[in-house]
Amino acid sequence: MKIGIACYPSVGGSGILATALGEELARRGHEVHFFSYERPFRLPEHAPRLHFHPVVINEYQLFKYPDYTLPLSVRMAAVSRDHHLDVLHVHYAVPHATAAILARSMLPPAQQPRVVTTLHGTDTTLLGSDPGYGPAIHHALTCSDAVTVVSEFLKQETQRVLGFNGPLEVIYNFFAPRPPRRSRAEVRRELGVADNEAMILHSSNLRPVKRIELLLETVARVRPRETFKLVVMAGGSFEPYLKDVQRLGLKDRVIVRENVNEIEDYLQAADLGLFTSETESFCLSILEAMSFGCPSVARRAGGIPEVVADGVSGLLVASADPDALAQAVEGLIREPGRRMAMGEAAQRRARGHFSAEAIVPRYEALYQRVCGCAG
Repeated sequence: MKIGIACYPSVGGSGILATALGEELARRGHEVHFFSYERPFRLPEHAPRLHFHPVVINEYQLFKYPDYTLPLSVRMAAVSRDHHLDVLHVHYAVPHATAAILARSMLPPAQQPRVVTTLHGTDTTLLGSDPGYGPAIHHALTCSDAVTVVSEFLKQETQRVLGFNGPLEVIYNFFAPRPPRRSRAEVRRELGVADNEAMILHSSNLRPVKRIELLLETVARVRPRETFKLVVMAGGSFEPYLKDVQRLGLKDRVIVRENVNEIEDYLQAADLGLFTSETESFCLSILEAMSFGCPSVARRAGGIPEVVADGVSGLLVASADPDALAQAVEGLIREPGRRMAMGEAAQRRARGHFSAEAIVPRYEALYQRVCGCAG
């Protein structure tokens, strides 16, 4: 099949998932065309059957703010026409699904691709309740040929917030790790993590919902302090949080790496993950850690309980209490045997439920179904 994918190119779960999906589809023989204003940061440049079509955003004095939706829709329509795309798979309703619906309407019926929209969270939980966006999101979902969500939690939230009663198919995120380029020992030496220290990993885009201030308050309460280092893989500038690091006396405990592409190097060097988000539709970062046998401590929020089997492949804390979170972290630091058993269970769960082999065929079946060629 010939599939177009639109996503945000920056560090974040939706862009990582969309890029990995495109790579897996190309590996399975499909022709995949990406659309975005920049090349997705993990998209390889010279891979068979993978194509990138940049969207040029022009600034006109007529417009107070540059417009992205219209140039994106024009680019989608042109590529769909020239390459005979079967499906436009868009990640996020606004602006990608809106642009896809408009692009489809520009083409004659015989050339119109099917539109599959995947919701990742923010378009429901944040924009869905905004009267300036909610109706447009609802319209885009209604006009899509299929809509998927990344968790049962997000399905329920989409129905509640947007009042959307159409079909919603839950297809979980997956993670297909690349081989690390350096050894665990090399990475830990680079970071300055000693053999007798636990490496606690946090990776996120640092948006307010990730509660970085709670993350730092939590590790500040972990005792004894010399038993760990917190490594933050930041998909953005960590500068706003440096004062908190200083205030909490964590300068020698916190290590930051910004916008890292080879995250696998750091995942395989970690001992446990720590995630303090207010809510998550799925939390791909936890799955990434699980894939390398690394259990996580996280808040019991949103779709996280669908990813982590509490007490088996990680520990979930009901409240936003930094003392309770720190206690869970301390327990895993003190008991390496228990931590290792949880890590092994986490890796089995990642491979069994959230691997490319488990998830990508579901997308292929969905494409076939909307195109009327199932089976």
